[in-house]
Amino acid sequence: MKHLNVRTLTAVLSAALIAGGAATANAAEPARAVAGPDISQDSGARAHADHQAKDDALARGVAAADRNTKWTLANKVKLRFPTYHTEGLALAGDRMFLSAVQIIEPTKKYPSPQGGYDRTPGKGIGHLFVMDRKGNLQKDITLGEGDMYHPGGIESDGKNIWVDVAQYRPNSSAIIYRVDATTLQVHKQFQVKDHIGGVVLDKVNGHLVGNNWGSRRFYEWTLDGRTVTTWDNPDHFIDYQDCQYVPDGKMICGGITEFPQTPAGGGSGATYELGGIGLVDLRSHAILNEVPFQQWSSAGHVITRNPVKMAADGNRLTLWAAPDNGDEANGTELFTYQATVTPATG
Repeated sequence: MKHLNVRTLTAVLSAALIAGGAATANAAEPARAVAGPDISQDSGARAHADHQAKDDALARGVAAADRNTKWTLANKVKLRFPTYHTEGLALAGDRMFLSAVQIIEPTKKYPSPQGGYDRTPGKGIGHLFVMDRKGNLQKDITLGEGDMYHPGGIESDGKNIWVDVAQYRPNSSAIIYRVDATTLQVHKQFQVKDHIGGVVLDKVNGHLVGNNWGSRRFYEWTLDGRTVTTWDNPDHFIDYQDCQYVPDGKMICGGITEFPQTPAGGGSGATYELGGIGLVDLRSHAILNEVPFQQWSSAGHVITRNPVKMAADGNRLTLWAAPDNGDEANGTELFTYQATVTPATG
């Protein structure tokens, strides 16, 4: 596995993004056994140690961030292909991956719940866009079945991209997919009886961790879909949208909560977007740190609205995000923010 350092990733994500040809892969193969977490050794022990150190620096850096942390916009570039409503971001080797949902028929709230649902299923198409290191679109992989067409936050373990595709309504159902980051083969891993909006791979125990609608509940599964445990989110600051694993046994999540506005701000029909980043302990289930992130996109969305990924190089944190829909303002832009923090010692 070829690991990218922050300087390389920044160069990749800052390149002019040029439209590329799209192809579509519709059929998902049956799940195949995955031999636990991928800790590839083809780059050598030294490269792995360097990668581990950067992951450790990321966890320490996010733990040290607070509301006074100064985030500076380093770059933004426009994605030049139809991106619809963006959801999750992941990087693996020479490729970038972006999940999105194309809404064909919006859901509609029922006057009262019907069959356990609060709204109609709607119709749509789930996309996983594959881009090369220069941002050219290589492939458009469509994912989902029936009413399950909404991809959420996605995760890379270096070898695979883990993607959840759910119904676009709470208390519903979802499919967990594994996409080979090299061959782009799609494997249907298992199905879940709930809306799952994000998933990460815990490299310590090889289990998957997912969050449901609004990230109010977390699930831990084996790779064949057996539920190991569930727990309620102890925090109500933001709803997590896109997460990533960091050693050892932690995950970083970006997210958003929408609040009604004051009469002067537009009244209850208008909303205020509160964004933030959280560091979650996957063993104790505690929120180790949570800080607001109030930077804004071209369309007026908070930057952590949906796709968010982070990296660290020493005390410098880098955050990438793509909060805007393809049909808004300047379309979907990929933002790069950086900040310097002082992690605690000892």
